Amino acid sequence: MASAPPPPALFSAAEVQRRCAAGACWVRRGARLYDLTGFVRRHPGGEQLLRARAGRDVSADLDGPPHRHSDNARRWLEQYYVGELRGPTQDSQENGTVTYANAQDANSDVDPRCKPVDFEKDLVDWQKPLLWQVGHLGEKYDEWVHQPVDRPLRLFHSDFLEACTKTSWYIVLAVWSPLVMYLTWFYFRSLTRDNVRLFSSFTTEYAIPMSKYVFPFFFCFGLLLWTAVEYVLHRFLFHMKPPASNSYLIMLHFLIHGQHHKSPYDGSRLVFPPLPASLMIFSTYVILRIFLPETLAGIVFTGGLLGYITYDMMHYYLHYGSPSKGTYLYRMKAYHVKHHFEHQKSGFGISSKIWDIFFHTLIPETSEKEQ
Repeated sequence: MASAPPPPALFSAAEVQRRCAAGACWVRRGARLYDLTGFVRRHPGGEQLLRARAGRDVSADLDGPPHRHSDNARRWLEQYYVGELRGPTQDSQENGTVTYANAQDANSDVDPRCKPVDFEKDLVDWQKPLLWQVGHLGEKYDEWVHQPVDRPLRLFHSDFLEACTKTSWYIVLAVWSPLVMYLTWFYFRSLTRDNVRLFSSFTTEYAIPMSKYVFPFFFCFGLLLWTAVEYVLHRFLFHMKPPASNSYLIMLHFLIHGQHHKSPYDGSRLVFPPLPASLMIFSTYVILRIFLPETLAGIVFTGGLLGYITYDMMHYYLHYGSPSKGTYLYRMKAYHVKHHFEHQKSGFGISSKIWDIFFHTLIPETSEKEQ
């Protein structure tokens, strides 16, 4: 016969106030208390939340102003449950749930996969590497991978293979920034010294000579081209739905992007490791070389490489940074959080929303404000 679960810990309002005054961030939903101290700075409004609620007895109910949360965000919250508030509360949990239900009905754009589940139940053993386990989830994989958790994950049994899948953010700068600086100098020098002609790969009769002043144009074109590549990869490759009958494609999807959606705050997996990144970068150069002379292809490639570095650094910052409210990075952070927790079929832009706007995959503005 199963034993009854232990009673929840009880905390007085005064005790919660003391903990908040000591630097903790506890919030309340109904009578339930959650310790968000380790997570709050990763929330788009985390810094403002800490300043606004410093010294208060108890944080405001999570269904009240300034915004409402998705079902996935509520399930995520249960990871930080610490106990119950002793004594009466100003807002009941029931009222909060009704408030949210009305908001959810009004927003039919929410990804149907992002629905609440029992957090105590899971389909994998988190004490073992996950890659081989997810391949057997079949039809359950797509729903499971879009229900995020705040915990590190392990992919491989091999320590060497596991290390190859993890990268610190500064490694991206250390590996690729010197190459961008060198290539910028090299191709600008080549453009000023050599007789570079556009369309020379296809015709010599109508080839157009290029001056050094076209360098910024082709370089910026490379930056813009990267944003398009970023969008296409994120939308059509990273967010493909692998067939439930193919365990290898499920594992491939989990390896390249599913792991990030399952554990979006695993800091060692927020930027591309140099080895797989180098394969993609080299392939891009080969494609550009087919259509453009070597120097012009190199300039576009260098601009795109700078775009990639910017993308990786922004992606890391959107997860772990605390931008000031009202800034561009703050808006992009809130936008990206929405992509992870509520709208995983839209909001594919990381460094810019330009292609989301162009291809009509922009997260609705009314929803974006409900961070």
